[in-house]
Amino acid sequence: MVAPTGRATGPSEAEAAPEIAAPGASAPAADGTPLHLRHWAPAGAPWATVLIVHGIGEHSGRYERTGRLLAQAGLDVHAFDIRGHGLSGGRRVYVRTWDDFLDDLAGRLAAVREPGRPLVLFGHSMGALIALTYACSDRPAPDLLVLSAPPLEARVPAWQRAVAPILSRVAPTFVLPNPIAGDQLSHDPAVGAAYFADPLVQPRSTTRLGAELFKAMKRGRGQLARLHVPTLVMHGGADDLVPTVTSEPLAAIPGVERRVLPGLRHETLNEPEGPQVVAQIVAWLRTNVPAALPRLAP
Repeated sequence: MVAPTGRATGPSEAEAAPEIAAPGASAPAADGTPLHLRHWAPAGAPWATVLIVHGIGEHSGRYERTGRLLAQAGLDVHAFDIRGHGLSGGRRVYVRTWDDFLDDLAGRLAAVREPGRPLVLFGHSMGALIALTYACSDRPAPDLLVLSAPPLEARVPAWQRAVAPILSRVAPTFVLPNPIAGDQLSHDPAVGAAYFADPLVQPRSTTRLGAELFKAMKRGRGQLARLHVPTLVMHGGADDLVPTVTSEPLAAIPGVERRVLPGLRHETLNEPEGPQVVAQIVAWLRTNVPAALPRLAP
């Protein structure tokens, strides 16, 4: 997740979902926007349900290994491409307002929720900010929250922060590239190569999405006292896209456990150590799911 900056590209690049066939179903959001779905089912009866929310410019298909590993651990795992991303509908890398993301998420959580089974919301980068601001809102809460590299602050020049709301109003669909290099994602060079070769990845943002992202960071920082869901924060110690310091405020919130993973970069799940990161998440869930069960009892 990085804030947009740099040379603008034409607005036509932001308009439509690419015509690429891929497995999976779709479901309409409340406003009719089709959201592309993915599902990794466990072999036996699941002990919890997980919904994954991906980051800016990417899509849920990049979580194939993570989804499979979580399912192998007995979890029923769902994911979706957020609006304007991947195979979902909507103008590319654009959102009218941040609450559209939260309303879409509310619909997907309601769709995968099973009576008596704990529901885990799992977000990475911008997806972690979506998950956090959702959990701090008045919408139906998940039972457990996992945040990977949550960005509560953007390290961008002051002029860019000041001009973002102006551009959002006068040219909301203007497209700017995200300054990102493949080796910032993972120590595995194949991860960066696959990211830039993926036709569903959009390494750019509209000015509206950038402005809404900045506002959501401020909103997230201001609402932390409203976070009452047991939460695990995972952050790579060598993350220079979302520096580790930006998630520090979460460590002071009751019920939040924050772990900094030394040497790992932005996409800890896609590092060579990714399976061990998933194993840590599963172990934390196993420890915390029993506390959620009394709340689920009829």
